[in-house]
Amino acid sequence: MKKISLIFLFALLLVNCENNKNKPSAPKNKTKTEKKKEVTKNTPEAPQREFPLLNDENAMEFFLQYEKENKENKVRITTDFGDIDILLFNETKFHRANFIFLTKQQYFDNTQFYRIVNNFIIQGGSTDDRAIMRKRNDIGKYLLPPDTKRGFKHDRGVISMPSSEIDNPYKLASPYEFFIVQQQGGAHHLDGDYTIFGKVIKGMEVVDEIAKQKTDDSEWPLHNIYIQKIRLID
Repeated sequence: MKKISLIFLFALLLVNCENNKNKPSAPKNKTKTEKKKEVTKNTPEAPQREFPLLNDENAMEFFLQYEKENKENKVRITTDFGDIDILLFNETKFHRANFIFLTKQQYFDNTQFYRIVNNFIIQGGSTDDRAIMRKRNDIGKYLLPPDTKRGFKHDRGVISMPSSEIDNPYKLASPYEFFIVQQQGGAHHLDGDYTIFGKVIKGMEVVDEIAKQKTDDSEWPLHNIYIQKIRLID
């Protein structure tokens, strides 16, 4: 009887061992270090800015360096009515550099010619689109000083930079906007007040066609006239 009990006990122990061998192991808890590594691995890094947030304190120094490294001076304005090719003057280096910089940032894409005065000017570079406003904020808020003593006149076809809308006795320029003189014979009463920084070399017929469009009492076109894009050309 004692021998039978021992055999039964031994058999029971063998069965328990086999059962434990077939059970899946419990999941292991990750250590804090492991969790930290995993979170760090999956968290995207914040994108690095390619340029500083521009303001009145740093803009001139930025463009002084930028114009040395970015010598392009021809752009094409693509509009709903055709293309306007512009030669930018090297003499007005800060304004040329500013325009090249904004072109490379694709700031002007989907902005508008928002002011039209037939036989005077067409003015562009602004819009009430919120996406463009966000783009401006991302680039920065700054003004450019006038550079009006280079011998250029507001002849027909020149591109010039308007003053800011703020109280501005020194005619500091609004860097995001520009106007093209369409007036036959030029608009020389503007000389000395606004910085001329280029001229149309092809596409004045497009400027003339835009200038013909109907406007409201505030000189805003009744139908939006988009600048589809501005790009560098050779």
